[in-house]
Amino acid sequence: MKFIHTADWQIGMKAVHIGAAGDRVRNERLETARRVVKAAEETKAEFILLAGDTFEDNGVDRVLVQKVVDILGKFSGVVYLIPGNHDPLVPGSVWEHPAWASYRNLYVLGKAEPIRVPGGILYPCPTYEKRSNHNPVQWIKSDHPESITIGIAHGTVEGIQQEEPEYPISRAAPALTGLDYLALGHWHSTTTYADSAGVIHMAYSGTPEPTKFGERDSGNVLLVEIPEPRQPPVLTSIRTGRLSWQVVEQDLRQSGDLARVRELVENIEDPSLTLLEVRMTGVLWAEECHELTRIREIVQSRCLSGRVDDSCVISSPEDESWAAGLPAGSLRDAALCLCELANPSFTGERPVGASPNVASRALLELYALVAEVPK
Repeated sequence: MKFIHTADWQIGMKAVHIGAAGDRVRNERLETARRVVKAAEETKAEFILLAGDTFEDNGVDRVLVQKVVDILGKFSGVVYLIPGNHDPLVPGSVWEHPAWASYRNLYVLGKAEPIRVPGGILYPCPTYEKRSNHNPVQWIKSDHPESITIGIAHGTVEGIQQEEPEYPISRAAPALTGLDYLALGHWHSTTTYADSAGVIHMAYSGTPEPTKFGERDSGNVLLVEIPEPRQPPVLTSIRTGRLSWQVVEQDLRQSGDLARVRELVENIEDPSLTLLEVRMTGVLWAEECHELTRIREIVQSRCLSGRVDDSCVISSPEDESWAAGLPAGSLRDAALCLCELANPSFTGERPVGASPNVASRALLELYALVAEVPK
């Protein structure tokens, strides 16, 4: 058995957080869908499993439904889909669109009952509501030792932190169900779960195209090959995502730090395919203000979408008078002591390691901390 495991296409996602680049991001998801089908063709996969959240919600433009159906319908093999929590099987859902009936190779699985698929048996676990504490795979009891058995579900494997579990799934689900492989959707990063013998019987394919900043390993599909019943599945991650969501974070603590941020931004690979957030904290030196301007220009001119957040950056002190203005006590004493040690001409006793450079850095750290305290 050889198939492509994918999920969480989120076709029709709003992407309002990236402004004008939203249209490009939404259109790219359709192109990624075509790349998924191409990957299935090139690897000679017998079928595709799409484990939920094909669409952002059930209110997406029906033209998008038609487009997705046409893309999947061109695959030479079979495609099996289940509704996810974003697009559950409810009255008026995307799954009632007549387009699904126009291709004989597309199967929307709306019932929790096993079906025959090329090479074995598939146990589908469709969803019927957006949120639920129901374990979607608990009904599965594979009793076909002569066949390769696989499942497809949409939910949260125990151990993933969230306020309320959505369709909770045990980490021991493959052993409890007797499945050779359980294909999961819902979480956007590719994640595999190995048993005590190190064999992977359950995985999230992740979304085939990244959807936001901070996704650990998204933009992939999984090629799954199972040679025989009860034999270890072989998983191969295939890159299908094209857009890159990157975050550059920098704490500015000394002169030259901002120039290094600019160099990082300048050296980003394929900026026209990159959505970039630059987040800075710390101290801005007056002589480096031009660097901040350059960073904004580069980000806004080169990147598909770019944002520079310097709201937590404070201006560097023009002199050391701020230290004398601190409230009397150990904090002011420390600041004044550091002022003396930061002066290269200081002739008093200097503690071990307290060079003018080290003292200057420490003084700046103290200044930054003081500036963060609400007035």
